[in-house]
Amino acid sequence: MDFYWLLLATLSAWRITHLLQAEDGPWELMARLRRRAGASFWGELLDCFYCLSLWIAAPLAFVIGENWRERLLLWPALSAGAILLERISRREASAPPAIYFEDQENEHVLLRQKERTDQTPTAN
Repeated sequence: MDFYWLLLATLSAWRITHLLQAEDGPWELMARLRRRAGASFWGELLDCFYCLSLWIAAPLAFVIGENWRERLLLWPALSAGAILLERISRREASAPPAIYFEDQENEHVLLRQKERTDQTPTAN
């Protein structure tokens, strides 16, 4: 098997999986297909890029693999390649959550502030 066929199959797996999972397609054909599938097994499969890429990669691996060992190894490899391409090309709608929060700055940036606790005794 040539590198050309591996690259072509990986790109094909990503494109077909992305079309079925994320795009409406021509004349909103894919959107109607996903609506019809609903909450069934097929609907959940069309919602999950990772799951769908395995099913799309299987026939591609069967076609370009030369023996059973190669076909068996190509199956998850093509799926992994499609997943990597999806992660690279995905546009995040929002920024990732911050892993830390900065304190408010004061005029003396290098000095730490003491936490103030207002525990003044109340007069009864």
